[in-house]
Amino acid sequence: MRDVAKLAGVSHQTVSRVINEHPNVRAETRERVLAAMRSLNYRRNLAARTLATRESHTLGIIGFETTLFGPESMLYGIESAARAAGYLVSVATVRDLEHRPVLEAVDRLAQHDVDGIIAIAPKASVITALTHAPGGLACVAVGGAGPIASPHGGSTPEEPFPTVRVDNAAGARLATRHLLDLGHATVHHAAGPPDWPESQARVEGWRETLYAAGAVVPPVTSGWWDAAAGYEQGRRLAADHSVTAVFCSNDRIALGVLRALQEAGRRVPEDVSVVGFDDMPDSGFFLPPLTTVHQDFAELGRRALALLLRHMGRPGDAPPEDVVVAPSLVPRASSAPPRAGSALPGSAPPGPGSAPTRSS
Repeated sequence: MRDVAKLAGVSHQTVSRVINEHPNVRAETRERVLAAMRSLNYRRNLAARTLATRESHTLGIIGFETTLFGPESMLYGIESAARAAGYLVSVATVRDLEHRPVLEAVDRLAQHDVDGIIAIAPKASVITALTHAPGGLACVAVGGAGPIASPHGGSTPEEPFPTVRVDNAAGARLATRHLLDLGHATVHHAAGPPDWPESQARVEGWRETLYAAGAVVPPVTSGWWDAAAGYEQGRRLAADHSVTAVFCSNDRIALGVLRALQEAGRRVPEDVSVVGFDDMPDSGFFLPPLTTVHQDFAELGRRALALLLRHMGRPGDAPPEDVVVAPSLVPRASSAPPRAGSALPGSAPPGPGSAPTRSS
């Protein structure tokens, strides 16, 4: 810094102010200092800075090895928000979401003296592993479902860490209400894995909307988050000619359902309307373009970063927050009113003894 100051003809305090982007530096002086830094190939010694300030200005992100659109988009949104705020990012990925691999990722990041950790946490095992983070290290969990209402009253326990999530149940309600408002007697659901909280919340939102409308609640078909699982679910749904509307737990499942319906001679949306969840960039290019629920992953990343920055340096001082990002419906050509006279079988609410059982 003293070499830069000498070449630029300023004090080393002025060089420090330029490096730290202090506003009280004249533009001409700032440019002269930056030119001197370029001429001398000056780079800040981040290790020395960490020792001096006890802050690495680096954030840890825990992700997992996947091609799933949602978790990948969460990771990108968090990383973009962190870099925009001037933080370096250290990403630790795990092959699965079990307790031990996630705990090892927490340990690796802690050893690199990160200032805080944001973990993509679609399953409870990630939250459990975060409870073993060193004291004083702020952690934020992104994803999951948050508290899910129970039909017996109450909800799941609050998470022990601040969380940021999309309101999955609200997104499912938007999709289901959209199809009911178009005139469909009921809506079938092609769900994701039953042990994923996000999938559970979407099932819950779908089911509660049908109950509120007095509509039949069909059995749920479940599978993985991919088109192959959606195809198998779609084949079963296509064989039932009373099915006129299907809400899919994500867009890749919807892609498989569309293929199965087409092979069975069921036209979309003339015979069956289909709605997805995610609003993948390619969803508007499906045939037909897919009506879906949009998740704002960039906003999710910004909220997660803001929440982490509020808690850094004082973890545990405030009760955990649950920040919820609202989804929105994107109507496209895959949903339409049912044909006149279609889906009359089973359109009335079930009578006593045949009512579906609620589940959480």
